Amino acid sequence: MKKFKSKKRKKHYLKRIIVFFLLVYFVCYITFHFLFSIKLTNNQGFISILLNTNNHYLAHNSFYKTIKEVFSFKPVSLLKSTINRDIEVSSDSELPDVLTEYMVDPNPTEVTDPRIYIYNTHQLEGYLESNSEYSIIPNVQMASYLLKDRLNSYGLPTIVETGNINDLLNANGWSYSYSYLASRYYLEDTLKKYPNLDLIIDLHRDSINHNASTITYNDKKYAKVLFVIGEDYSNYEKNLNVANKINDYLEKLVPTISRGIILKGGSGVNGIYNQDLKDNIILIECGGNENNTTEIMNTVDTLALAIKKYLEEK
Repeated sequence: MKKFKSKKRKKHYLKRIIVFFLLVYFVCYITFHFLFSIKLTNNQGFISILLNTNNHYLAHNSFYKTIKEVFSFKPVSLLKSTINRDIEVSSDSELPDVLTEYMVDPNPTEVTDPRIYIYNTHQLEGYLESNSEYSIIPNVQMASYLLKDRLNSYGLPTIVETGNINDLLNANGWSYSYSYLASRYYLEDTLKKYPNLDLIIDLHRDSINHNASTITYNDKKYAKVLFVIGEDYSNYEKNLNVANKINDYLEKLVPTISRGIILKGGSGVNGIYNQDLKDNIILIECGGNENNTTEIMNTVDTLALAIKKYLEEK
């Protein structure tokens, strides 16, 4: 009888121990998943880290790695989203292959008299999800905010368009191919407020492989830059002149960082890119979909310096 009770007690204790460890496991899983989903997958927090670091390299969190290995989970990205797959696209307005969500400016700056305006016709264009611990898909909006921060640090008052292109498209029932019409709305509104802007940049990223979009110079990797100027409007040469000057400064700073300047016009392409509104509007393709955050940051720093030199000359 005593042996039977002893065995029964052992089974009872064993069950309690198993239940206890299961509870601990799930509590830890939920707690750490919640904490890291807030701290590590928040895009604004991620950009804030980039804005406040000088070396652009994100330190690995060994504690987080240990927890991740023990509990074998990965935070879910807050930036991944689904969109209507039936979106109509034109030959000059392809749907981005890496999709992200709209990003709010993590470091809003009060600028009363801006000299530079940056916007993104294709705000959803994303870069490589290279920082797996942060589970972030960086995009061209992030690059715009970082470029704004660098330009402001040079004493060049810069603003970034915060209007949501996708919301405007949806509100009007427009397909993705109407993105330039949507960004034109924001551009025209900005020009009414600030008619004396010195430079306007529509920042994009290209869809090319990593070898074509990347160079190494002095042991640093850079995302390559391409300038696009439409030629289906009068006086496009003035915008071309702006692109040529900034391109020259870029090449002097980091040789071969530029893929050059291409002119687009004729049937099957946009050919205007809203550049008919002012003679200092340029479209820049900063890197490609396979570039990582470090490569984009290095290029943004170089691009900001080239713009600074151009405006000093101007």
